Amino acid sequence: MSPKQTTKGQAMAKSRKVTFAGTGGEALAGRLELPASQPRAAALFAHCFTCGKDVVAASRISHALTELGIAVLRFDFTGLGESDGEFANATFSSNTADLVRAADHLRITLAAPSLLVGHSLGGAAVLAAAEQIPEVRAVATIGAPADPAHVVDLFAADRPEIESAGQATVQLAGRPFRVRREFLDDISSQPQTDRIATLNRPLLVLHAPGDNIVAVDHARRIFDTARHPKSFVSLDDADHLLSNRADAAYAATVIAAWADRYLPATPKPTDDAQNEPGTVIVAETGTGTFTQRVQAGSHLLIADEPPAVGGDDLGPTPYGLLLASLGTCTSMTIRMYAQRKNWPLRSTTVTLRHSRIHAGDCENCETTSGMLDRITREIELDGDLSDEQRAKLLEIADKCPVHRTLRSEVVIDTVALEPDAEAAQ
Repeated sequence: MSPKQTTKGQAMAKSRKVTFAGTGGEALAGRLELPASQPRAAALFAHCFTCGKDVVAASRISHALTELGIAVLRFDFTGLGESDGEFANATFSSNTADLVRAADHLRITLAAPSLLVGHSLGGAAVLAAAEQIPEVRAVATIGAPADPAHVVDLFAADRPEIESAGQATVQLAGRPFRVRREFLDDISSQPQTDRIATLNRPLLVLHAPGDNIVAVDHARRIFDTARHPKSFVSLDDADHLLSNRADAAYAATVIAAWADRYLPATPKPTDDAQNEPGTVIVAETGTGTFTQRVQAGSHLLIADEPPAVGGDDLGPTPYGLLLASLGTCTSMTIRMYAQRKNWPLRSTTVTLRHSRIHAGDCENCETTSGMLDRITREIELDGDLSDEQRAKLLEIADKCPVHRTLRSEVVIDTVALEPDAEAAQ
């Protein structure tokens, strides 16, 4: 996670790369923009057809929303940007399903999206995906077509070849893309009018009257079809891609101000117990069979089990976390000692494995019957170290606090807490 400055004099917002599995199993690359303080809500942004998560409108609107306290996830659809897969294998339906996958990723790692924002065909996609994301409280579209099949007009001259040959290479925004007949069949069968009519969420429609890619009449059709509450905002002389910084900033400000009444209230400061050193809170995510959300201070982790035992493999196993704890503590302890001695240690690599063995197979164990847990720890020390220095660092490894905890008697006190009556209402 690499911090970056938003505007001069402000606290620093944060941005991190994320990867999650798409509907077809391909790895989809995204970027999660986080406000400088605890986010009051999460949003999901869908980009335009053949664009990507880093297109000007997506990045500028995401940055502007984070300055207003909203975390935003934007990602590349299949075969675009940094995502895996082939663009030709994607359809409007698969892109919509991938939006739902992105919402699942947000729900597990941060919070389910309360706001969906879609630009151009991405606007049509968020209208289609909203019904599958129950936590969504508001939807905003920018330059969106009322009918997804409108995108076919961009390569109308190639349509006969696609229908006769099954596929064709078309030019879109100056780049070649392969389009298959399946894409045409899928996009022409979308019940978009019914989806808009039954959206059952507040809707904000933003459109530029002079948009020469998606005519403003599409905005009128979306607005007329949707039920209240709904709003329309003109983007005046903006172009379709919102390439002017001021237009993107204006759209973001309008979206955030409009959505404010529908989004969750600004979160209360985190409970002191959650920030107390040594306190970790583990709770089920509500998705998957075993997936757990782990909060260690201000850090969030995910734990899970592999598919072989019924899990979804969204994070390390409990034993994986245990080995990671011992490994990180070992490496840190070695580094601290080497620095104090000013020894030329370049790097340390610790490899750990957990297994179960018969007590009778352990020569140095006090227990003589039954099964025992065994952790094998391999330590690689890179640097111009003498034999004596290496031996001492390996000796120091056994003095790491987590190692000592695992080797000592540990008392675990379990206390049952009553459910929070107010939270349960």
